[in-house]
Amino acid sequence: MSHEVSFWILINDASLVVQFVMLALAAVSFGSWWVIVKKGLVLASARQAADQFEDDFWSGVDLSMLYSRIKNQGEMISGIEAIFLAGFQEFLRLRSQTTIDAESVVSGAQRAMRAAGSRELDELEIYLSFLATTGSISPYIGLFGTVWGIMNAFMALGIAQQQETLAQVAPGIAEALIATAMGLFAAIPAVIFYNRYAYEVDRLANRYETFMEEFSNIIQRQSHRLRKTYADASSASSISSTIKSV
Repeated sequence: MSHEVSFWILINDASLVVQFVMLALAAVSFGSWWVIVKKGLVLASARQAADQFEDDFWSGVDLSMLYSRIKNQGEMISGIEAIFLAGFQEFLRLRSQTTIDAESVVSGAQRAMRAAGSRELDELEIYLSFLATTGSISPYIGLFGTVWGIMNAFMALGIAQQQETLAQVAPGIAEALIATAMGLFAAIPAVIFYNRYAYEVDRLANRYETFMEEFSNIIQRQSHRLRKTYADASSASSISSTIKSV
């Protein structure tokens, strides 16, 4: 208990500059932990949604039914579902145009999915830069407070009228060292979770990219089949017109 009291006394007795540094580090640390908790929940939800969607997608369900279900659901559409929705919407729009070839239909759906995928990754990466910045600069901010506090302690020692002992100077140095400790306390969790979350975002990005490639293959097969159907229908209509004219 005495150590806790001494700790708070040291903070209270520190100079205004050192106290301001400590306050800034405390605010940064609180903000980084808020990002850590929030981002952890967002990434966990994105992984769960991707698992659920891929189970549904590869279960053999009719894609038109899956599209209608996702489009009509009340909750906000995000993640891999948003990518599927964008690609399938573009596929439905382009396939109705009989003058467009199959490759154009596929490339259009791919562009729509890439745009949606970029938006989803941007959402996942929000605030990660804050963790990276916190991990990079917090130790230096704390070191600045420490240097300032030690400088004041030695300046006070230099102008003292009587001989100072280490026991009299030590409290001032201890006050300053608290700033470095707070800087490390803010930086270490930020670095750990930034690396972890960056890895999780990369894994989700790979899953999204893989799904886009696999879905593009499905769209390509469907497009070629539709174009063949249109071509056969056109040929049949042409033959019928020729027979009638004869």
